[in-house]
Amino acid sequence: MERAVVQITLFGLLLALVTTLPNKDDWDIYSFHINSTVTSRYATTVVTSRVANRMDESKEIEFQVRIPKNAFISKFRMFIDGEMYDGVVKAKEQAQQQYTEAVSRGQSAGIVSSVGRTLEEFKTSVTVAAHKKVTFELTYEELLRRRLGNYKLQIHARPMQPVKDFKVDVYVHEQAHINFIKVQGGLSTKALANAITLTHADKQAWVYFYPTEDQQKTCDSCGEQGMNGDLVIVYDVNRDTSLGDLKRSNGYFVHHFAPSSLTRIPKNVVFVIDQSGSMHGRKIQQTRIALIRILNDLAAEDFFGLITFDSSIFYWKRRLLQASMENLHSAKKFAEAITDRGATDINQAVLEGARMLNAHPREGSASILILLTDGDPNSGVTNLEKIQSNVRKAIADEFPLYCLGFGFDVNFKFLETMSLQNNGVARRIYEDTDADLQLKGFYEEVATPLLTDVAMIYMGGTNLTKTNFSQYYNGSEIVVAGQILDNDVETFIPQVVAISGTRTVRFLGTNATETVSDDRIQRVWAYLTVKQLLEKELQLSEAEKDKVKKEALELSLKYSFVTPLTSMVVTKPLGESTDVLHKPREGGPAGFGGPLRHTLDSLMLSSGRRFHGMSQSPPVKGVLRNIPRTPTGYLYMPADYMPEEEEEEDEDSVFLLQATDAATATTTTTTTTTTTVPLSHRFFVKADNLSIPLCFDVSGKIRLTLLHSRELSVSGDLDSVANGGFTNITIHFNTEQHIKIDTDEIIVRDGQKVTRHTGEEIITAGSLTVIKRNTEVDVAAGDIRIVILLHKTGGEEFLWPVIRQQSSDNNTEGILVLKPAVVEEVQQTPLTKLKINDQEIHVSRSSAADYSHFLAPTLPCWLISAEDALQRPLDDFIVTHL
Repeated sequence: MERAVVQITLFGLLLALVTTLPNKDDWDIYSFHINSTVTSRYATTVVTSRVANRMDESKEIEFQVRIPKNAFISKFRMFIDGEMYDGVVKAKEQAQQQYTEAVSRGQSAGIVSSVGRTLEEFKTSVTVAAHKKVTFELTYEELLRRRLGNYKLQIHARPMQPVKDFKVDVYVHEQAHINFIKVQGGLSTKALANAITLTHADKQAWVYFYPTEDQQKTCDSCGEQGMNGDLVIVYDVNRDTSLGDLKRSNGYFVHHFAPSSLTRIPKNVVFVIDQSGSMHGRKIQQTRIALIRILNDLAAEDFFGLITFDSSIFYWKRRLLQASMENLHSAKKFAEAITDRGATDINQAVLEGARMLNAHPREGSASILILLTDGDPNSGVTNLEKIQSNVRKAIADEFPLYCLGFGFDVNFKFLETMSLQNNGVARRIYEDTDADLQLKGFYEEVATPLLTDVAMIYMGGTNLTKTNFSQYYNGSEIVVAGQILDNDVETFIPQVVAISGTRTVRFLGTNATETVSDDRIQRVWAYLTVKQLLEKELQLSEAEKDKVKKEALELSLKYSFVTPLTSMVVTKPLGESTDVLHKPREGGPAGFGGPLRHTLDSLMLSSGRRFHGMSQSPPVKGVLRNIPRTPTGYLYMPADYMPEEEEEEDEDSVFLLQATDAATATTTTTTTTTTTVPLSHRFFVKADNLSIPLCFDVSGKIRLTLLHSRELSVSGDLDSVANGGFTNITIHFNTEQHIKIDTDEIIVRDGQKVTRHTGEEIITAGSLTVIKRNTEVDVAAGDIRIVILLHKTGGEEFLWPVIRQQSSDNNTEGILVLKPAVVEEVQQTPLTKLKINDQEIHVSRSSAADYSHFLAPTLPCWLISAEDALQRPLDDFIVTHL
């Protein structure tokens, strides 16, 4: 069956602000969930919106989400009228051909833009029939960067109307122990502050944000159209002076290096300030204010210089001077007198700043060159490559160059390339009322150097990300990832060598590498590698770019990252138009929508494949390749099943599964919708290289071991009906805390104290934390987190457990934490035989309902015996007594 291709676009901030918002009378967002899981500073965030067309005619329904600029979109899908439409990441060149064909047919073209300071906007629309529903799900991933002593997870909520079922769930797990955590942002003020629950327990923290419809209208940026603001989770972890936090998993490692208690290094800093005519007005005023504030923060042992330029150069002094009270007073007078005039000779100014630093060598200090400009060079040397070459020769890797681009009309790519070529970074300064604070905030990030010439060394490591850094600043962090040769941790020896003042320091760690069960370690490596390859590509000549771009493209495709080299396509119902989803570069050329919009190359994506209705699908081996990976494997996602009764109170399955990165590495369990076999319950087993999962049946009303470790035991009683799940779940933690959860209540035993709970509340019992909601119970015990879903089918209620955070205990066992089977296709046409762990077995085609989703979708599967699926007797998982 032919499909048209989905319209997916990123729109600029200006356009988003002036676009007419949809009328709530036309369609209703009745569920909007944002779930973010942060493990070792790597965040995976899923936004799920469920929308109903309440009208008697078809309506175009929009989905808009703002995501951090530093993030990569890794998945997008829609569920419409029993069908799933899934996104597939493709190379730009492959996408371009289909895009051209679409334009020739008169379909609309895509526009992609950079928006705002920290956000990009994803927007798509789809036509939904009368009284039908659509579910949108967007997933993006990012490595949180440490700045000024903390990490910030920014979540922007703009559902476009007050939503009955709105919630944000954030889970943070840091093995290094969470030092502090707090919630900031516009959505944490006024009445909305009462909708936030923050729980912090050593290595873990949970933030729950569940505002009512009335509360969604009462923040600073809220109104009748609901919320439009940020929820910012700010935290840091404990640190010491050792090697840092180094974790490995499945042959990959990631190293977070941010030692504390180091001695501050005196610095030499030269500020090169553009005072050309284009800086007229607010820009020059804000620059003067920021410069004076920065001068106030210089330490007595620092030396500094100050240059302004247009087509000529103007000096405060022609050499660096110490930051004495007298010199600072004189420099402030010079800053107050800065006046805009003339043209822009960037080449001469930066070379003069480099000369001043090179003429002032000072042992035991760190040198920094900072350029602030708002325009292109139009005086003196104007060839951009020539300027970059001149600057590179003048600096000669002796110190970093930081370029601050003021406003949207600056040639940011030129500044970014020049900074990267000289061990620095470029930052855009937005011409807002607080631009002076932006300037000062950047300076504070580099104000306190602690180490220079930092070399990250990994004997036994390969495929490493960047390992040499010119300087390490207080409040920041160095992150390196790579692979361990032959996965041999015994021969893997990490160390860090750097200069602290006048002495060489080494950071060593005995048994410093911690083994974890987390496939996100590999995704951190891929994320960092792609980011750094894209930066490297900017610095190379045209002849050298191809190899780097090819490597970045291959990784982007393998890990389903939407980057400047890739784009995404989603099939959609016939008749929809064709636009583009593409990761924009910061600082593209000005284009559609005015100065705030930066139109990028339009990219078209290749069509995805149908997942449901297997008789019309491609051959079995091809189906799974069209389903994007999660951080730990494939998700088998259903069509958007909509039950008739209490449908708007149901939770969203996509939200729950994506939050469970650890869970996707384990066996997904489901029960069957068939009633032909009495008292039979059907479970799924994931096999990575199969197009559809395995499934097996468990018969009888029995108690199963769901999870068992040294501290925790979880068991469940299967229901007495064939299409049900569990009547109750029992959790034992240590010897003191016990919880029994059924469909009506929660019974908690803490030592000799027994309490019963029926309402929605937070329950604590020693190390146990239980959060009960309308359709789920969230249980945290030690480093394990389980969500128990409440299902209602045919008038019956039952429970289904899902692992959100898996135990670090390698001896954990149970149905929920089964290791994936090693499965090989033996006979493919028709596929009737599989090889599981080198044993050939016959299989049959069947299906099962997946109750680990709230939508309870019916999925195809290969039916085998329980013993073949478990690779051990089923009796090993049956509990005979507690």
